[in-house]
Amino acid sequence: MYLSQRRDPDRLLPSDPALRRTARELYDSVSGLPIISPHGHVPARLLAENRAFANAAELFVTHDHYVTRLLHAAGVDLGALGVGGIHFDPREAWRLLASNWQLFAGTASGYWLDEELTGVLGIELEVSAETADTIYDQVAERLASPAFLPRALFDQFGIEFLATTDDPLDELDQHDALRAAGFGAAGFGAGSAGGAPGGGPRGGAGGSAGGSAEFGAVAPTFRPDRYLDPDARGFAEGVATLLARTGASATFAGYLGALEQRRRYFIEHGAVSADHGVLEPFTVDLDAVEAERLFQAALAGTADAGERRVFRGHMLLQSARMSVDDGLVMTLHAGVLRNHSTATFNRFGPDTGHDIPVATTFTRGLRPLLEKYGLEPSLHLVLFTVDETTYSREIAPLAGFYPSVYIGAPWWFLDAPDAMTRFRAATTETAGFYRSSGFIDDTRAFLSIPARHDTARRVDAGFVARLVHEGRITRSAAETIVRDLVTTIPRAVFKL
Repeated sequence: MYLSQRRDPDRLLPSDPALRRTARELYDSVSGLPIISPHGHVPARLLAENRAFANAAELFVTHDHYVTRLLHAAGVDLGALGVGGIHFDPREAWRLLASNWQLFAGTASGYWLDEELTGVLGIELEVSAETADTIYDQVAERLASPAFLPRALFDQFGIEFLATTDDPLDELDQHDALRAAGFGAAGFGAGSAGGAPGGGPRGGAGGSAGGSAEFGAVAPTFRPDRYLDPDARGFAEGVATLLARTGASATFAGYLGALEQRRRYFIEHGAVSADHGVLEPFTVDLDAVEAERLFQAALAGTADAGERRVFRGHMLLQSARMSVDDGLVMTLHAGVLRNHSTATFNRFGPDTGHDIPVATTFTRGLRPLLEKYGLEPSLHLVLFTVDETTYSREIAPLAGFYPSVYIGAPWWFLDAPDAMTRFRAATTETAGFYRSSGFIDDTRAFLSIPARHDTARRVDAGFVARLVHEGRITRSAAETIVRDLVTTIPRAVFKL
């Protein structure tokens, strides 16, 4: 990556001089380690097609709902930013961001944007209404270079493992193309053991613009929400397509078999995890007769709200059973009310910045699942939340007992420096460092991946340095911990 002269090399590290020195030394020991990104939303097509990024707005604004939501809150129309595929003027969209740059002061998204502009693209001008056009043109100049094609940046970033998020019926053609280009993930399928994939950071902006066997792995992730939730738009039609594609009968047993068949297909293409986004982490164990009844009612559209909730909860438990059987890591992202603004959803579609956190509890809701599968050695269940109150009260205690449960890294609204520090303080005293998942970037913004991982490494170095200075751990233990948080822990949790 470029080294910006404008950025403080000690950014995000503690302000106390002695503590900062220790944190800087710990950070320096891991700053060049490869990036393991086992959960994110960068599309495989980006790397498979390897086309130049279009412009600064496409790169930093349109597809980053962290950015568009704050602009929308200030009165900017999402259509003017290109959200929802609406035709827009990219330069004007960039000007809208630049003229509202003050909105992002102190936010994680503002920090990442600055890191991307300076650290990746080498832009030294500060963003403002006055510099907007100059920066837009400088970005365009960078993007015209082969050194800034997606595969070259993938190499430059030192990405060892990158997971995408995919629909269960996706044929994964883009992943096949990536495998042919040297980004194959087939060797890391569910349940595989042993070392992590090769390909540490190779550095320099001039990485190869084409694929090679030296690249890290890109793997799909099985995301079945729309086929498990009767409240999902198009649920019945989606299940009908799933059954037809797999040749399964329209029974609950046939439905389960169809899901299992598609999971096997993903595993053959290198998948290591199945991701579940739910409003509540609620599970229930049904007998076969009741499960069949609710399945048929859900398909027919006659199930009431309570029945739909029970069916959803049973399918979350069934998903855990499938993970026990096939080895896919089960990640659970809970506590977000999706598409809060109906008018925005109708105009622009999902994932456009109006998903809002809600209070969440895990202990009671997950008990049926954990009673049945919590002690199974093949289950890795990673719990993510946007309700900070659950870290110390529920998630850390669960991970501190059940060998199957891991504490997911701060996610979404919490993947910010201060929230990351609060996360470590809330979970470490109960469950330690080694019951956590390692950092996940959860991003659609490709250029933000190194900035987000660097943020986590700096914050963790500062937290661990404090434990050294307080005499709570030794310096040698600290050096091991900061390295394991980046490499050993995510490899183990995600079975790489």
